Amino acid sequence: MDNVYSVGQVNKYIKNMFVTDYLLKRISVRGEVSNCKYITSGHIFFTLKDTDGNLKCVMFAGNRGGLSFRLTDGMQVVVTGSVDVYAQDGVYQLYATRIEQEGAGELYERFMQLKEDLEERGMFAAQYKQEIPSNPQTIGIVTAPTGAAVRDIINIATRRNPYIRLILYPATVQGAEAPRSIVKGIKALEKYGVDVMIVGRGGGSIEDLWGFNEECVAQAIFDCSIPIISAVGHETDFTIADFVADLRAPTPSAAAELAVSKLSDIDDEIDARRQALYDSVSALIRRDRERLRLSHTRLGFLSPAYKIKESGERLARAQEKLHDNMLSLIKERKSRLGLLSSGLEGNSPLKKIAGGFAYVEDSKGKRVKSAAQLKAGDDINMTFSDGKVKASVAETIIKKTDDQ
Repeated sequence: MDNVYSVGQVNKYIKNMFVTDYLLKRISVRGEVSNCKYITSGHIFFTLKDTDGNLKCVMFAGNRGGLSFRLTDGMQVVVTGSVDVYAQDGVYQLYATRIEQEGAGELYERFMQLKEDLEERGMFAAQYKQEIPSNPQTIGIVTAPTGAAVRDIINIATRRNPYIRLILYPATVQGAEAPRSIVKGIKALEKYGVDVMIVGRGGGSIEDLWGFNEECVAQAIFDCSIPIISAVGHETDFTIADFVADLRAPTPSAAAELAVSKLSDIDDEIDARRQALYDSVSALIRRDRERLRLSHTRLGFLSPAYKIKESGERLARAQEKLHDNMLSLIKERKSRLGLLSSGLEGNSPLKKIAGGFAYVEDSKGKRVKSAAQLKAGDDINMTFSDGKVKASVAETIIKKTDDQ
């Protein structure tokens, strides 16, 4: 069988046909939106239909900047993009880069032109944004007196803090009178002196929201000395007021949550600040006590009583050292005395006498050391260990030495 192709080959061939068709690279298609689905990744899948057929479409998240409103079923729109084939499924679809509501193209152009102009003038710059007070007492609201927006703001604000004070300026938020009415509301609440202001309305088409895209409203928000939260439309709707305001809320309900702190949160903040104050004071007391203790210690070292005590301790240590030295010296002297006593005892006449010797003195008490000192008839005294003997010399016999 000749010329048999795979499914993938056929799909790729068809895709190449779409890619090479210049008309399909950028095309605008008018139709009614149906089967519109926003998925979590940010992509939008929908179908364009008319009496003659349907066309599958997708707008990827990266192209959402080309969408100034929320896409819903039943809308008449003009979708601009390219037609291509998703080869894996063999399905062709319109890849949207821009979507305009039918008849709103001129308004969108005016919106973009004003946005660029105000941005160049610095009205969107962060340095001009005022901080939203954390615990406002009075909140001003510029919106229609009836409708879901004001009810949502009141319900959420009073639920979060039943003591909050709400001041409503009943403004016209749609139609030719809307810009002037919104400006008057902002100026009136600024003069009244509220703490923060919510300016907004519920969602709608670009025509419905156009009152918040006028330059006079942007200028009033920029010039206002009171912080302003814009709350226009749904999450995907942006207006000029959103860019100029000090804070943008995606919905009126979200604006009430941003403006009003929960009463329980305020209690928690009070408790936290009380604890922080307690910790700070405790730390100061501990520091001062430590400084006092150190000062007391230093003062103690310098006091006369401490000096006397310190001198007494030095004297006591000197006395103890002197006593030890004296004991050591006495011990040393005793030891030397013992040695001398032992030597003296060895030479003691009494010890020799005790060994059978006698101590001889002449009649005058002079020690007789030699027989030559005596002659016959001399009286002598002899001392023994047990007594004395008086005697008379009968004869002296002198021992002759080698020198005699």
